[in-house]
Amino acid sequence: MPKKKKTKKTKKIKVLKKVKIKNKLKSVSKIPDKKKSNIPGPDEKPEIKKIKKQATEKKIYNLKDFVVYPKHGVGKIIAIEKANVGEIDIQFYKILVEKEKLTLTVPINQQSKLRPISSINQINKCISILKTKPKIKRTMWSRRAQEYDQKINSGKIYELAEVVKDLNKNTDIIADQSYSERQLFEKAYERLKSEFEAVLNTSPEEVQKKMDKALGRTKILEEAV
Repeated sequence: MPKKKKTKKTKKIKVLKKVKIKNKLKSVSKIPDKKKSNIPGPDEKPEIKKIKKQATEKKIYNLKDFVVYPKHGVGKIIAIEKANVGEIDIQFYKILVEKEKLTLTVPINQQSKLRPISSINQINKCISILKTKPKIKRTMWSRRAQEYDQKINSGKIYELAEVVKDLNKNTDIIADQSYSERQLFEKAYERLKSEFEAVLNTSPEEVQKKMDKALGRTKILEEAV
């Protein structure tokens, strides 16, 4: 039988089909392979998120700077040293907490808990807090003691001032204190006092006078004499 002649229409249809198939193959090749996309190539470096976070958290302190470590209070940077741990060079601060006779070692990339000492404005606000009336809750002492302890170890100076104000024994509201109350008061008082000394750069005696005046302790002591 005689072969059918290929018309222009049939040729056009075949060309269009080929074009469509090519376009489909191109679109498929553009779709990224999810499994392969996470695997870095030989020239690509893997992204380490932790390094980025450490860089943002990192704050540079200098030798002899005062810093606050929440659980121990005010300390002074006495050295900035390096050590090799597991073939990794680690730089760290050596911090002397004089009140507790303790030396802390804090790696520079793990210093999120450290904070610089307060400003003069923050100290003035603390004095204003000390002048206000204490807030006494009706809850059990064991629960309040836990809350006070958390505030003392929070590293926040305003919370520290609130504990000193609330547990101030020389007030009409708190006439007699238990042993645990006195302990918490003295701990908070000394922590606050040490930061006052570092910020104001004055003697412990002058700082004590300033704090006792704000707490109303000097009047009671004068009356007792």
